[in-house]
Amino acid sequence: MSWKFFLYDWGGLNIALFQAINTGTPAALGPLAWFFSLVGSYWTAPLMMLGLWWWSKSATDPARGVAVLHRLIGFSVAFSLALLAATVVKLWLDFPRPSAVLGDLVRVVGDIERHYSLPSGHATYAALVVGALWPLMGRRGRIGLVLYAVLVGWSRIAAGMHFPADVLAGWGLGLSCTVLTGRLLPLAATVWQWARPTSTWIWFAVAASAVMTDQLAKFTITRTFAYGEQVEVTPFFNLVHVLNPGAAFSFLANAGGWQRYFFITLGLVVSAWLGRMLRLQLPRLEAAGYSLILGGALGNVADRVLRGQVVDFLDFHWRLTHWPAFNLADVAIFLGAFCLIYAAMSRKAVIKSS
Repeated sequence: MSWKFFLYDWGGLNIALFQAINTGTPAALGPLAWFFSLVGSYWTAPLMMLGLWWWSKSATDPARGVAVLHRLIGFSVAFSLALLAATVVKLWLDFPRPSAVLGDLVRVVGDIERHYSLPSGHATYAALVVGALWPLMGRRGRIGLVLYAVLVGWSRIAAGMHFPADVLAGWGLGLSCTVLTGRLLPLAATVWQWARPTSTWIWFAVAASAVMTDQLAKFTITRTFAYGEQVEVTPFFNLVHVLNPGAAFSFLANAGGWQRYFFITLGLVVSAWLGRMLRLQLPRLEAAGYSLILGGALGNVADRVLRGQVVDFLDFHWRLTHWPAFNLADVAIFLGAFCLIYAAMSRKAVIKSS
């Protein structure tokens, strides 16, 4: 007998519990299952972040506002870790969904899915919400959070999308990422305070880390996926393997080949300027922004030198509307630009108040 029989199948109990919940749920509760699948979806993460941000700004007690802001930061980091971990586990194990195992015996609410059952993304997200809000709530609020997580897990089983083991694994993953984030953020804060504006090597290390992370992800995609292959990870996120000879949004993609050398030259010139900026005594947030943009730029330049085209693999979509595929280098550039914009806005606010 394999480890899966004991740890996942539970000797047949996993399927038995699924059938008891799925077939035992009255059809009248179908809308309730749909609703909690909706509020337990990753798609509600922006609303969660916006709500925490508004709460931090509207709090009358400054200490309370700071506490809520810390939970917002922790939730954002834990969410990113959980999404990455869930994606890796889903692709690695590729456990079948209930519809693939039991066929017509499953009552499905929504579209039928057959792959990547473990872990339940909805249960993972529900656990992240619970972990973020738990320190901010009183006794009644915490009871409500537990009830929310339980109902989200129940909804995925009642809707025929996941087995109970998938739900438990999702709860465990979400809470683990929350705990891990709680351990990492104090360390990151210590490094952030230690990184003085004159510590140029730290910012070049950040840029190098961004390049290595991006290239490792692209290497994994090119070795694992056939060109043009698409794998659904969540209802709104796919992993793909596409090549872009142009710039963002396929700009100059059909230019005939000369654009490769143009973008390599442009990327190197911009990178040289960014490196020069990092040698100046910049505030930490600005230095972080320039270092992330430098890492992202060099990541895409490396693609054009090694492959002739940029590898894109992150595909976010809503139904049939897809955002243009992008990669981790693009994410680093976006985050770097956000840091610079935020630093500029903060500096302007300080000038106005003085």
